[in-house]
Amino acid sequence: MFESLSDKILSGLKKISGQGKISQSQIEEALKTIRLALLEADVNFKVVKQFVDAVSVKAMGQEIVASVTAGQQIIKIVHDELVHLLGDTNSALNFLGHGPHVIMLVGLQGAGKTTSSAKLARHISKKGRQPLLVPVDVQRPAAIEQLKTLGRSLNLPVFDTQGSDRPSTICKKALVFAQENGKDTLIVDTAGRLQIDEELMSELVDIKKILSPAEILFVADSMSGQEAVNVALGFHEKLCLTGVVLTKMDGDARGGAALSIKATTGIPVKFVGISEKLDGLEPFHPDRIAGRILDMGDVVGLVEKASEVFEESKAKDLAKKIRKNQFTLEDFRDQMRQLRKMGPLEGILKMLPGMGQVSKQIKNMAPPEKELTKIEAIINSMTVQERENYHVLNGSRRARIAKGSGTHVSDINRFIKQFEQTRKMMQMMTRPGSGGMGGLPSGFSGRPPFRR
Repeated sequence: MFESLSDKILSGLKKISGQGKISQSQIEEALKTIRLALLEADVNFKVVKQFVDAVSVKAMGQEIVASVTAGQQIIKIVHDELVHLLGDTNSALNFLGHGPHVIMLVGLQGAGKTTSSAKLARHISKKGRQPLLVPVDVQRPAAIEQLKTLGRSLNLPVFDTQGSDRPSTICKKALVFAQENGKDTLIVDTAGRLQIDEELMSELVDIKKILSPAEILFVADSMSGQEAVNVALGFHEKLCLTGVVLTKMDGDARGGAALSIKATTGIPVKFVGISEKLDGLEPFHPDRIAGRILDMGDVVGLVEKASEVFEESKAKDLAKKIRKNQFTLEDFRDQMRQLRKMGPLEGILKMLPGMGQVSKQIKNMAPPEKELTKIEAIINSMTVQERENYHVLNGSRRARIAKGSGTHVSDINRFIKQFEQTRKMMQMMTRPGSGGMGGLPSGFSGRPPFRR
């Protein structure tokens, strides 16, 4: 989502990142680029002014301008101010006191409340909670059935809401059901409207009085930009929101909502939706988002993703094989299966320091999702010898593999070329000292963070 914003901010910082002493005019020029980048990203203009002023005051200090590492220090200032703008620290859910704990999800129609409810239930169930999904959107019967379907796919319980009941009645029954059946968390999917109206707010206020929720999360479509901020203020005035869930963060939104909402409303962003899949919900970490914007990566986030998929011993063995140039098609297939669980390859690369630009280069080299099944069929049609040593693939072998996998010889040739490119790239990435210099993201130099 922050790709365009990241490119423009990095272009401003690139002029000063590799320098020692710099002039105030150089800093002013860099800040001008950053200001324009934030405004184009639909960040609230007052927030932009506060951000740029804060960076300017710290960057213009004599001790910075006269420093031999001024470029590095200014990048750190920008990073720290971005973190502050986004909310400083991760804001966790409140599970203090006795249960059942209630989490209300509110927002306009179409923002993604129902899907986010299911994603949130999955997230907290993996943390050991016992959630109960409660659909109370009787205005839209399809929402009730949608949540029940999502609950079944996750093997999580959904309260049997009857569309003829009033929302207040449903909430009272659901609370009793949770207490009687050992459910410690109610996730309440409330009704939405195309815009804020008194009827909706009255209904939500009644639900709040009945359930006394520990959390009231506003679900906002990040594609709506500043409008999401304005709507959040309307809900906050009536309900006292405790957090925000930003959906569609994997889309091409400019990022204005994510960068403005905490500074404008004071409400922390707690979760972000990163894909349409039911595992596509992540806690919001300001420092990690700032790192991604500045191409510093998100190594902690990457480790967390990888730890859910890869076994440490197998990962070490694989790294040794890559360094020794022994990475085979068999290994490629196994890793492809694992990586698909973590998300698109270019998204994973963006979590590595200095790899933002490289991820764009590999985007064309990496096969699209729909091609991965074809690639697996190609590898499965090979003999053990061919998987271990692809150099034996002559014309007749390729023709046999194409026939066995339901593809064409041209598909085999294209895949082998992609495999060779990927193998070379992985080998270079695992070389000692392949990162950027001086602890800074090598993306600032405009070169890939590995040596040729």
